[in-house]
Amino acid sequence: MRKIREVLRLRFAQGLSQRAIGQSLGVSPPGCERTANAGPVLLHPKPAPPKPRRPARPERWEAAITELLALQAGYAAWLEALPEATRASATGEALQAIVDLDPDELAAIQPPRGFGRD
Repeated sequence: MRKIREVLRLRFAQGLSQRAIGQSLGVSPPGCERTANAGPVLLHPKPAPPKPRRPARPERWEAAITELLALQAGYAAWLEALPEATRASATGEALQAIVDLDPDELAAIQPPRGFGRD
């Protein structure tokens, strides 16, 4: 960074040629030219774009419940399509356990909003 500033100072404040700057700093003339041309970008880079806003916890809770309901419906369809002979297998038992879960109990829970906003 120090050499970049020095190249820019010598080029614009002193008005030296690329060759003179290269000799005084030990930098090749093409390197001086590239640095001088990119000077404003190097000294003042663009700011990083803002990070996307993360949804609040209650919004994430609602999204999670919606996803769970969709998954449970998918697993119920899978269980219905499963042949009777394989319903007693580990896969059938796991699917039955998922279908037997009561998501309405989870959906009824309202998470706290926090900090006196309840």
